[in-house]
Amino acid sequence: MGASPAIVMILFVAVACFMAYPEAVTAKHRGITRHYTFNIKLKNITRLCHTKSIVTVNRKFPGPRVITREGDRLVVKVVNHVPNNISSHWHGVRQLRSRWADGPSYITQCPIQTGHSYVYNFTITGQRGTLFWHAHISWLRATVYGPLIILPRQNESYPFVKPYKEVPILFGNVTESPISSSCNSLHTGGGPNVSDAYTFNGLPGPLETYLLRLINAALSDELFFSIADHSLTVVEADA
Repeated sequence: MGASPAIVMILFVAVACFMAYPEAVTAKHRGITRHYTFNIKLKNITRLCHTKSIVTVNRKFPGPRVITREGDRLVVKVVNHVPNNISSHWHGVRQLRSRWADGPSYITQCPIQTGHSYVYNFTITGQRGTLFWHAHISWLRATVYGPLIILPRQNESYPFVKPYKEVPILFGNVTESPISSSCNSLHTGGGPNVSDAYTFNGLPGPLETYLLRLINAALSDELFFSIADHSLTVVEADA
């Protein structure tokens, strides 16, 4: 049985609209490409009344915040300006068909040598939440790390009540002894050095709901977090 002229006309109009405006069909699910540049440089910092030189990204400690959305493509250029070899690992990211961008030195890539650069190129697929990035060679993760925040797709909401404010909190640790001493201790069968202090960044706020993005970047410690006289609700873990 042949189609009626009315049905044929409707199908023709629908196909014509799709051909003229294909982005209207795919725009809802299309991510964008976000570019970041990590310049690995030395920086003098003072902690516990002692000043020392540490390896940083863009002379920031902790490192810069990487913000993206589910479905976006991240392109991160890492330029090494320090004597140490370096690589960057995207902790918790599901590297689907992009394992070469995972970052562990001598496993998925050769480390980035002094004066050289490397570009990490991968897509965030099926994830949203709080992760972090960090160096993945020679314990440089002690100072080379930062938050990786994955927001929902554009025009999609969180699966919970929208918070008044979002506050990333990175836990870390400080030792007066050099990181190399911890490496030497482990190589001889000992345990890692005890931290001289733990660090975190937090912001106060009266009678409001905050989304705290907690990241444990301590080298070898399990940390527990609470706020006195407050109730905390876990809404996501490891994206």
